[in-house]
Amino acid sequence: MSLDLQPQRISIHGHEVRYFRAGEGPALLLVHGMAGSAATWKAVMPRLARDYTVIAPDLIGHGKSAKPRTDYSLGAFASGLRDLLVAQGIERATVVGHSLGGGIAMQMAYQHPERIERLVLVGSGGLGREVSPVLRLLTLPGAEYLMPLIFTSYSRDIGNRISRLLRRGGLRAPAMEESWRAYVSLTEGENREAFVKTLRSVIDLKGQSVSAHDRLYLASHMPTLLMWGARDQIIPVAHAHAAHEAMPGSHLEIFEESGHFLHTEEPDRFIRVLREFLTTTRPAEVDEQLWRAVLADNVAATAL
Repeated sequence: MSLDLQPQRISIHGHEVRYFRAGEGPALLLVHGMAGSAATWKAVMPRLARDYTVIAPDLIGHGKSAKPRTDYSLGAFASGLRDLLVAQGIERATVVGHSLGGGIAMQMAYQHPERIERLVLVGSGGLGREVSPVLRLLTLPGAEYLMPLIFTSYSRDIGNRISRLLRRGGLRAPAMEESWRAYVSLTEGENREAFVKTLRSVIDLKGQSVSAHDRLYLASHMPTLLMWGARDQIIPVAHAHAAHEAMPGSHLEIFEESGHFLHTEEPDRFIRVLREFLTTTRPAEVDEQLWRAVLADNVAATAL
């Protein structure tokens, strides 16, 4: 990351978490996707930090954070990020979640609504069943024993050399770079183990096994922005349209030329859209009484 953003580390419940923090102002929590890390935000974090307090952690089991034998469910990730905010002295934040991070962001809004000001879902998981066939296949029993044959250190070293040569030649393919970064992370045994546990907590052979659709009505009091790449080959853009329809008042922005990593493929537009959303919406203030009323209204409507 640029602007001399140095990684910091904190121990939460005995497990080390690496994170980046920069800037001052309203808080933005940036949550990366599966097999990713905070590095995925390197094209946007420094500029966002000019006006916001930006925190980008490596999730437990990812990047340079600890990879314990533990719970890798959405609920566990959401609680861990809540605790990170508390440890940083941040009461409330807008949560920007990419892919798996989008599912975690929605889970945070459900578990800890009083701490979430806005939701920004970027190519988010948890909004439909369809997902990349490769990810479905990797959930098969015994897949973890074949993965060392797929994610090899030899392939990693060759790929890294090719990537360096391309960069020296001025050639960049941001989406491919992000995919390669995920591949490289899985050449390490402890990363693969955490990846498999995370993957199987949200995906099975039929597709995504966790859906937020039955709770999207709870976002009625939460400003929500959906950003999606029209060429997304991991999670189809149809999920964005369906979620937008199910979330009255939500904002939808489709990046026609981008795939799954639109924040690296079109960082200037990503920042522009995010800034506009932040400056034109009021942060949610959800307390227990409001939350109880929203739930009660839904129960009453369902009973009818």
